[in-house]
Amino acid sequence: MADTVREIERKYDIDDDAQLPDLAGIDRVATVVEAGVEDLDALYYDTAGHHLAAEGITLRRRTGGRDAGWHLKLPVAPGVRDEVRAPLSDTPPGELTALVRSRVLDREPAPVVRLRTTRTVRVLKDAAGVPLAEVAVDAVRAQRAGESASKVEVPAGPVEARWREIEVELTGDGDAALLDEVGRALVAAGARPASAQSKLARALAETGQERDRPAPGGAGPGGRRAKGSGKRGGKGKGAGKGKGAGKGKGGTAGDVVLRYVREQVRAIIELDPAVRRDLPDSVHQMRVATRRLRSAFRSYTKVLDRAATQPIGLELKWLAAELGVDRDREVLTARLRKALAGVPRTLLLGPVDARLRIWSERRRAGSRKEVLAVLDGPRYLSLLKSLHALLEEPPLRPAAGSPAPRVVSQAVLKDYRRLARRVEAALAAPAGRERDEALHGARKAAKRTRYAAEASRPALGRPAKKFARRIKRVQQLLGDHQDSVVAREALRELATQAHRAGEGGFTFGLLHGREEARAADRERELPGRWEKASRRKHRAAFRR
Repeated sequence: MADTVREIERKYDIDDDAQLPDLAGIDRVATVVEAGVEDLDALYYDTAGHHLAAEGITLRRRTGGRDAGWHLKLPVAPGVRDEVRAPLSDTPPGELTALVRSRVLDREPAPVVRLRTTRTVRVLKDAAGVPLAEVAVDAVRAQRAGESASKVEVPAGPVEARWREIEVELTGDGDAALLDEVGRALVAAGARPASAQSKLARALAETGQERDRPAPGGAGPGGRRAKGSGKRGGKGKGAGKGKGAGKGKGGTAGDVVLRYVREQVRAIIELDPAVRRDLPDSVHQMRVATRRLRSAFRSYTKVLDRAATQPIGLELKWLAAELGVDRDREVLTARLRKALAGVPRTLLLGPVDARLRIWSERRRAGSRKEVLAVLDGPRYLSLLKSLHALLEEPPLRPAAGSPAPRVVSQAVLKDYRRLARRVEAALAAPAGRERDEALHGARKAAKRTRYAAEASRPALGRPAKKFARRIKRVQQLLGDHQDSVVAREALRELATQAHRAGEGGFTFGLLHGREEARAADRERELPGRWEKASRRKHRAAFRR
């Protein structure tokens, strides 16, 4: 089982004859303790195209030191990485390679660089002897992995490089202020902020293996989205041919839509390892990204060729549904627990809390396994390949070259008119199942309209942001209504299970009645909420 360690550090380049300054007295540092010298030998793995290095990710097999084993480092923020560790083995562990699948697809990581490091470690401690940070002075020797071992054809050039650097990593009670103070002392002594984001990046560059390969989705190193990542004009059919192409706020329609598409693809790729690691809210965020991307395909058919995006959209719908099994259970359980907490103790008849816990855990165990099976399956891999290919060759239509405001405005208004029809139909539907289904359809239309408006913001600015916010309020009301419908179905199931086990179902019936009343409240609120969101003045920015 892999362990994860949060790594917060700063790196500095130093000259061969540089000496570490006295760090005692900095911030809370009372003493600097020698912790010995370590000899580390690490073999770094990547694809032939260096897909991992392009995103600031490292996968290595290291011997020597206190943490020998396999290490996968995933960027979290500048200077912050999660190091996922696994025991030593001859080949990369599947539990680690699965975490980079969305980046490497079906390419097999192979050795690219070997780093042998002599590390001198000093521990910074406070007056009570509590460790605050470790300062490591590294003498590094980098060598290309042999071509026979890496199965990668490397360019001519240097095969070996040497340098010295300093790593300052927080431990225990250390904080970012300490890193700042130590950094200033090191720079004053002649150190320089590291020229490369990692040892691997520097080793690849200095052994002639660096490749100019942008990360998928227009992200910079470490998975950070590059500013202005939308591809101007693109390579697709008719791009840049419209009258006034590239002029006006936001550039072309292709600029604006592709920027949004890239953001969502990027989110899916980055959230993949988070979902596999079961990090909080990761399933929900990945599901949202799939829905936003699919919505963009459907809203902006004048910009993106539907013949190319529709098959991908269907696969995104499938993925969202698979992710929804776990997410829906999570949301529903939280809603039922909150409702149960609001019931007076005198009305809690029978083991209702235990019944809910058993019901939820059984669902969670099954849904978690299903999600992981999906992410490891061939259908999901095929979808990832399609997304990567979409960004490399965007299927742009002639309107993609037109000024963005006019094209995106038309798309948002089209979705708004669809939403208006569904809201009116829902308000006119008879109470009961027919109205519930109509309101659910209106909720989906509200979400699509909101996403279309969000995508249009680079072209239309603040008015689009405000419009999206108002539509979101309608969506949230409709969402609460739908959650009530689902909650009532679950409560009926729980009451039935309790009855079969000889337990009382009174409390579940009470909660069912409260959910009915809550849904009725949402239905009464809808006309007023919709009237505020649909005022003509709010749509003025989209009339061109």
